[in-house]
Amino acid sequence: MKTLALRLYGKNDLRLEPFDLPEMSDDDILADIQSNSICMSSHKAAEQGADHKRVPADVAENPIIIGHEFCGTILKVGKRWQDRFAPGSKYGIQPALVIPGREEEAPGYSFPTLGGNATRVLIPAEVMERDCLLPYDGDGFFKASLSEPVSCIIGAFNTSYHYQAGTYAHRNGIAPGGAMAVLAGAGPMGLEAVDYALHGPRRPGLLIVTDIDQARLDRAASVFSPADARRVNVDLRYVNTGSGDAVADLKALTGGKGFDDVFVFAPVPALIEQASGILGFLGCLNFFAGPTRSDFSAAINFYDVHYMGHHVVGSSGGNTDDMRAALDLMTRGAINPAVMITHIGGLDAAARTILELPSLPGAKKLIYTQISLPLTALDAFEELGRTDPLFAGLAAITRRHNGLWSVEAEAYLLKTAKRIQPEG
Repeated sequence: MKTLALRLYGKNDLRLEPFDLPEMSDDDILADIQSNSICMSSHKAAEQGADHKRVPADVAENPIIIGHEFCGTILKVGKRWQDRFAPGSKYGIQPALVIPGREEEAPGYSFPTLGGNATRVLIPAEVMERDCLLPYDGDGFFKASLSEPVSCIIGAFNTSYHYQAGTYAHRNGIAPGGAMAVLAGAGPMGLEAVDYALHGPRRPGLLIVTDIDQARLDRAASVFSPADARRVNVDLRYVNTGSGDAVADLKALTGGKGFDDVFVFAPVPALIEQASGILGFLGCLNFFAGPTRSDFSAAINFYDVHYMGHHVVGSSGGNTDDMRAALDLMTRGAINPAVMITHIGGLDAAARTILELPSLPGAKKLIYTQISLPLTALDAFEELGRTDPLFAGLAAITRRHNGLWSVEAEAYLLKTAKRIQPEG
């Protein structure tokens, strides 16, 4: 069967081209892809080519399909898996396969028939053998495409830990009913952390979200309002730390006790120092933001590490259980990952988006692989809609959803936008 896919041949060498998938065996599953979220890791793979640890050395001769945050529909199931999967089912994939002896291999980096920026893919047995093909029963496709980044949020929450003084037993997770701060948290990933803190299995009693941009804070408050948070017994407050003594002001919100959990969502040394300064007794500092420099460092108060039990954790992704948890929360409508999406585009926009990702504004760029569409910011819909009926319709829908992407917008886009054909 023919597919249209964005394939990596070498450093910054991405080619959107049709090719024939191999004949399906009893060990394989044939599926389409409807949506793929662009990750910075894909940019790094494209930039480094065969020098990337997950990209095969012979990629120039055997190109791979790039992209690992995708969702679609199963089309045909090989005999080996027919007791577990059925045509017509939606799915997500955990890309961290961890194959013995081939630990670095992953969908979107290493496989010639499996990656997110394609119209159809052939899923090999390695994925099902490791229970990494995950059923998704929720509405829409984009949510499951975002299950990987959401699983990173869940993984970070699970990485945090606490213990009681005089004991050595660590309890993973944020402190239930405790005081929690999300520094630089008004961006899309920070907002998803707020979403999970409000609607996940463990909730703080006090949740402070900081930023130095008041417009971003106001936008965040319109998405997750303090009034809505009170309905789940969380005292949610948005604080601008652009002036004054941020450490003193934030600690005052806890009556001087400090915070049980502090998440840092930007790789800025001053924020880490601020986080260290506002931790309370036995508090946990969770450094979520991934720095680009290997020599990145910041000062923390080691007096408080010794006498106050302050501790620091970090994580770089979620595991399969975290992804299952993300898919379950999305299926039940408990969380809304649309807060992360700022741009949409078609498969013909994927190459430029991946190559130019560090310089592009906004947060998550969502590619719909069955259509042709330039990469477009959600906040540009209104202006574009003055002359383009497609964007006029999308603008009306996003207005109804508080400016966010939605299942309704996705359905309208897939019905209305120009299709992109495997024949190229």
